[in-house]
Amino acid sequence: MKRKMRLLWAVLPTLVGIANAQLGDKTFVVWVAPANLTQRGGSVLTIDNQHSHFDGIIFGEIAPARWMAGSDNLKRTERQQSPWPVEIAGPDAMVQVAIAYRGKEITLYRDGKEYARYPIQRPEAFDEKSLVILGPRHVHNRDFFAGAIDDARIYDRALTGEQIRALKPNTMSEIKPWAWWTFDDAACTDRMGRFVDTRLIDGAYVKDGQLHLDGKQAAFAAAQAVHGLDSICPPPLPRSIAEQPKLPDDIEIVRRFRNHLLADPYRPTYHFAIPEDYAGPFDPNGAIFWRGQYHLFHIYQENRMNCFGHISSVDLVHWRQHPTPLYPTDKSIDRGISSGNCFINKKGEATMLFHGVNAGNCIATSMDDNLDHWTKLSSNPIVPNPLGKEPYASWDPCGWVEGNTYYAIFGGNPGHGKPASTFKATELDGWKYVGPFLHHEMPGVATNEDTSCPDFFKLGGKRVLICIAHNRGNRYYVGDWKNEQFVPEIHERMSWVDNTYFAPESLEAPDGRRILWGWIFDQRDGKTRLASGWSGEMSLPRELSLGDDNRLRQKPIRELECLRYNGQTLKDITVSAGQDVVLGKISGNTIELELEIKPQDAKQVGVKVCRSPGGEEQTLIYYDAAEKALKVDATKSSLTEGKRNVESAPFALKSREPLKLRVFVDRSVVEVFANERQAVVRRIYPSRPDSLGVSVFANGGAVKVRQVKSWQMAPSNAY
Repeated sequence: MKRKMRLLWAVLPTLVGIANAQLGDKTFVVWVAPANLTQRGGSVLTIDNQHSHFDGIIFGEIAPARWMAGSDNLKRTERQQSPWPVEIAGPDAMVQVAIAYRGKEITLYRDGKEYARYPIQRPEAFDEKSLVILGPRHVHNRDFFAGAIDDARIYDRALTGEQIRALKPNTMSEIKPWAWWTFDDAACTDRMGRFVDTRLIDGAYVKDGQLHLDGKQAAFAAAQAVHGLDSICPPPLPRSIAEQPKLPDDIEIVRRFRNHLLADPYRPTYHFAIPEDYAGPFDPNGAIFWRGQYHLFHIYQENRMNCFGHISSVDLVHWRQHPTPLYPTDKSIDRGISSGNCFINKKGEATMLFHGVNAGNCIATSMDDNLDHWTKLSSNPIVPNPLGKEPYASWDPCGWVEGNTYYAIFGGNPGHGKPASTFKATELDGWKYVGPFLHHEMPGVATNEDTSCPDFFKLGGKRVLICIAHNRGNRYYVGDWKNEQFVPEIHERMSWVDNTYFAPESLEAPDGRRILWGWIFDQRDGKTRLASGWSGEMSLPRELSLGDDNRLRQKPIRELECLRYNGQTLKDITVSAGQDVVLGKISGNTIELELEIKPQDAKQVGVKVCRSPGGEEQTLIYYDAAEKALKVDATKSSLTEGKRNVESAPFALKSREPLKLRVFVDRSVVEVFANERQAVVRRIYPSRPDSLGVSVFANGGAVKVRQVKSWQMAPSNAY
């Protein structure tokens, strides 16, 4: 048997050429610039048979700053590397590294000069199922190379030192490579046509003809078979797009699920809710009025990756579902689609500026009437995720056109040394860093408050930035745009007790109105959400304007009135101090209320909704004159689910000014607008079926309720 094995290895180089079934003798060649010389154990070129056997060019695994031949359990690796030269190439200098495998001898070359030579016990052969990977040392390894690769190739024979020295990057050699990547495009095409499935994984990207790897989890992989990479990298194409339904069996499943959602007591009926599944995040994005329709995009997840859902409307109330327009593919540099905005570029194209997960900020454009079809820029990411000490981050962008210049704000966190930043461009594929977006920070904003999900626009002669701090929820600034920087004058919160109201997104309507949405967090227990089959809902669209004090004014859009039916009106109700007056004709959990109340000397005055007959469950909405606040008290909203807290928003009535409340109750969502100057959003989950009552109340003095109007609200969601 031993003699037969010796004969087999002796003839293996000849057998390799037969139908390319096995790759035995071979040469790896790369032109590479390490990002740093202290990294350990990543690969610049590996072939792996997916059964724990691999050969590759590895950097610094055993000895720092040395190139070596990697192998499974170091079976073809020389362990004594101290005599070998230390690498000195920096991140701006390409060095050629090659390894020739000839029978039982391995020779390493650096810039064509012999670097090391040693014998091995037994070579390894690789069949057509083997993968090529750059970044990790082998399949499923967690050590990654950081740096840039200009050219990577494999020969199906052991080249000599003279032949290796004659090679030039991005140039065909006299001996044709077996596989060859020059990274001229985001698809990373094998120029020899052998590896048909290629993917950039977890932040790897191509720019200026080079592959860039971050040393954290970025990788490039290639397989000879279509879908050959599915075993190590599940296909990112959303299943709802990639797979056809199984008819007619799936029809019954869809019908059962729809009926399940219709029976859910917490699913909103006229706040837009995700049609199915659990979206977290569910940020609204890309809001735009385009060719006669309002369009709104939102994040949802498939294959554990973010995609953009898409809805459109002609009235801002009733929404139509569209096919998923933007999602990661096996050819795209992004590994998911995250927050961004939509604007019209200088060519008249709809332009989606978004964060490409693990890549950086990216752009896609569309001229489609329905915005169903988008083209991602081949130059994406327009600004990659920073790899070093850059003063900016590349995420959560918001872009616009100013004269002949494109500008964008990129999200940031001053506490991490990367505050929100400004970029600009004259063409969509050529962005440059300008500097910090904010000229100065406002009092009361902590250094750990990030500027994320930014929305920047003109309003009432001023500029407004609405954004989030992840730990505080929505907030806004008002100021001016001067010398390519935002100079804020005012900062106010839009969330107070927590971050339930989140991820703002707005558009300008054809009549000039600025209309805003937000994502309302789902606060049910995780098991409850899982059993429900859905999670993801938007706030009602609200109209924004600026008051004389340059602070936001907020009111529900007028289009919501089309949902009203079965109106009721009650007038001149006197409420004594400490009294709770139940409004018998008015009740429900999908209603709108309009109240006008003269507070007089009362310390607290307001309305209770979703009230059980005995008050075991109730949500209080009131003006607190002593604290000058609009409050929503959810401490008794549910006997089972949700947060039990009080949201308190700064709000003061002027002398003799009546309290004017508009209250929208939509099962588990309560939105309150007070005198068009303040707004509060809360989630509630009443558990009792009789928690439907409405009452008005007063504490610390009597009040006069001049008028209460109510309407049932028709559903605008399909289910």
